[in-house]
Amino acid sequence: MTGLKAGDKAPDFIAINEKEQQVTLSGFAGKKVILYFYPKDMTPGCTAESCNLGENYSILKDKGFVVLGVSPDPAKRHQKFIDKYDLPFSLIADEQKELICAYGVWGPKKFMGKEYDGVHRTTFVIDEQGLIEKVFTKVKTKDHANQILESYK
Repeated sequence: MTGLKAGDKAPDFIAINEKEQQVTLSGFAGKKVILYFYPKDMTPGCTAESCNLGENYSILKDKGFVVLGVSPDPAKRHQKFIDKYDLPFSLIADEQKELICAYGVWGPKKFMGKEYDGVHRTTFVIDEQGLIEKVFTKVKTKDHANQILESYK
């Protein structure tokens, strides 16, 4: 779905997190960022993906990664999601879908025979200089951290 690929400059952004604090991609310069887009808090696939990243957060952090999740949910819902599942990283509230559209992950989807527009589950790994290093469009929700780590071996 996304037109962004490895080697492209990652679109910078100014957004808010679950605490309604401003977050920018440029604020993470010098660090590798796992920026994962998911459709909705508290749903089975999104919970599995977020929890898998959360459970493996210390390994990811030790490898130099920062993890940020993005969905169109509001900040308050993100905070409830973080509290319920003890997620150790920030979630970006993109209610206007500016970031979601900038990364090209909004578009037509099919589910149970219905067609609708929504967020395509996609993860971007952005390097220390703000370039996209890897793009995952076929995310393994229950093993996503390992999927990312394996790609670096």
